[in-house]
Amino acid sequence: MTELGDYLRSCRAKVSAADAGLPSTGHRRVPGLRREELAMLAGVSVDYIVRLEQGRAKTASPEILQALAQALDLRPDEQEYLFRCAADAKGPAARASPAPPDAQRVSTATRVLLDSMTAVPALVLGRRMDIIGWNTLGAALFTDFSVLAPQHRNHIRLAFLDQRVRSLYRDCETVAKECVAYLRMDAGRYPQDPALARLVGELSMKDEDFRHWWSTHRVRAQRSGRKHFLHPTAGELSLDFQVLDVRGTTDQTLLVYTAEPNSRSAQALAFLSGWTRTTREEPAARLTSHHPRS
Repeated sequence: MTELGDYLRSCRAKVSAADAGLPSTGHRRVPGLRREELAMLAGVSVDYIVRLEQGRAKTASPEILQALAQALDLRPDEQEYLFRCAADAKGPAARASPAPPDAQRVSTATRVLLDSMTAVPALVLGRRMDIIGWNTLGAALFTDFSVLAPQHRNHIRLAFLDQRVRSLYRDCETVAKECVAYLRMDAGRYPQDPALARLVGELSMKDEDFRHWWSTHRVRAQRSGRKHFLHPTAGELSLDFQVLDVRGTTDQTLLVYTAEPNSRSAQALAFLSGWTRTTREEPAARLTSHHPRS
């Protein structure tokens, strides 16, 4: 079996005959399109679909992949993953990207940008959704990343294994599913990444839901949306997020959360910002009071 075969079977299972405009006749032992139905829609032979799914066909032309993507009604990010899986099936020489280097560093310019963003929570994400940079309000929204071991500063790991972070989300199950889909997308870019393999292995061992959702091969590369939080200090927040590429870097994105102007969430975010500044200033004030000037 190959990743391409697994992904095709997963996509086929998610499309009903009615969705594809086909009559739903006869008893179906498994959900989704039959192989012969996908073959007809894509204009290829049933044997070719079988060989693709079983990993016996090592090549697929861009035209065939596009036809399969159209038949399965794949989104652009899902199409990208399909093409990457097909490239990986051809062998190491055809892969879109090699295994990434281990080092992920935030540049000085990006660090200055983060520190200047005092009114919005912001994180810098690297490969595997590693959290490699954050600003003060980002730490206040989620957790104090500085006290975590570097290998534990990972967005998806926190979403599954850190109860404090899980409890922040009003719908933690949906967030966790989305995280798995993002990670699966990353796996398509770097199938030989040993750090990603270790992360998937750890989460698969420790969380049954992760194992199930990882096996569905759902992929996602959402760049914007809304998250709903229940923060222990700020209360309820509905924040819009945007994922922005950090120019001049490889696989680094800036994740920024904002609130609608004049909304309750904007007030709560402003309160959290003020509370954070106060808690940071108090230790310095106490230290100064213990050492009065002569």
